[in-house]
Amino acid sequence: MIEFLTESTRRNPYPMYDGVRGVHPVVHDPRSGSWMLFDYEGARRALEDHDAFSSSPWTANRPSPEWFIFFDAPRHTRMRGLVSRAFTPRSIAALEGRIRELSRGLLDRAIERGETDLAADVAIPLPLMVIAEMLGIPVGDRPQFRRWNDMILDLSYTLQQNDRKEEAARAYRAASAEMQDYITRLCDDRRARPADDLLTRLVEAEVDGERLSDAEILGFFQLLLIAGHETTANVIGNAVLCFIEHPDQLARLRAAPELLPSAIEEVIRFRSPVQWLLRFTRRDVELHGHVIPAGATVLPMIGSANRDPRQFAYADRFDIARSPNPHIAFGHGVHFCLGAPLARLEARVALGDLLARGVDFELATDERWEPRRALHVHGPTRLPIRFHAPARARV
Repeated sequence: MIEFLTESTRRNPYPMYDGVRGVHPVVHDPRSGSWMLFDYEGARRALEDHDAFSSSPWTANRPSPEWFIFFDAPRHTRMRGLVSRAFTPRSIAALEGRIRELSRGLLDRAIERGETDLAADVAIPLPLMVIAEMLGIPVGDRPQFRRWNDMILDLSYTLQQNDRKEEAARAYRAASAEMQDYITRLCDDRRARPADDLLTRLVEAEVDGERLSDAEILGFFQLLLIAGHETTANVIGNAVLCFIEHPDQLARLRAAPELLPSAIEEVIRFRSPVQWLLRFTRRDVELHGHVIPAGATVLPMIGSANRDPRQFAYADRFDIARSPNPHIAFGHGVHFCLGAPLARLEARVALGDLLARGVDFELATDERWEPRRALHVHGPTRLPIRFHAPARARV
């Protein structure tokens, strides 16, 4: 039996992935009833073969949040089209100056102290602040964002057959009720008094005479809170871990800062912020000699696929100049992550700011880092870092 949910495995799942992938690229877990796809070919097929694999849990008679990532065409097409009208590349690019200002303020305080929890003090709050400002959320309301975020993240525990499953489902229902009331009030306010923010654009978005309902806006709000916040926080935290663990690549990046976008893509491949996604079989599917039955829950193991040596040369080597780098960390096909440009922008600004400071950094503790609370994501909850002047500056 594969134990991939223990804290030690979630901290470093890659040896387990390597041990399983070459022998059993398709694994059935009888405890949860799910099928796991560990190789790049199988994971990518599950993401792009929409005739065989559905994104809707209702295909497997399982309820799900009203998030458009859990919709199939044509509903997904309609929803993505409407959301895309509000969440445009131009509107994301326009955020760069403000993201830089927020990042600078967080890093100023962190470096001034000499030691900081980079996850709690920079990586986690930065994307939360950006999302709140994008939506036009009052400053005083932002602390409850974090509480809602954690309650939604616990949905990953509903895949387990234990007491935690019902507890997580109850917490999500309670959080959804709170958020429904909150978003309804905000939407009513934006309809009466439009503002220059994402929520107003969502309220006003229209395609062929159709607009988003309040329930659909709530679904996107929840998705943005999780995907936009959690993914970016983990990319930043994982990048710092990668740089500390691979000082040769950090030195290479300092010498050639133009490699930062490529380095971020390698971080995203090497330590994928989302380790697995959900799909559901529409029919019996034959894959690598196994027949996955119709209505089954399938987990394309993204973290494993992005380390598949049949797709990536020297897959376990962290190479900031890797090219090509066709990772599937942000998904693939029609469900490719809509927020990927925002995550990349925030990571580029925050990491570029950190490296431009010219300070060295190292782990400030020998204790192993604690994984994020959701089972499907990968990154540190706490990351104690110590800053100091470069050795050449101390001579």
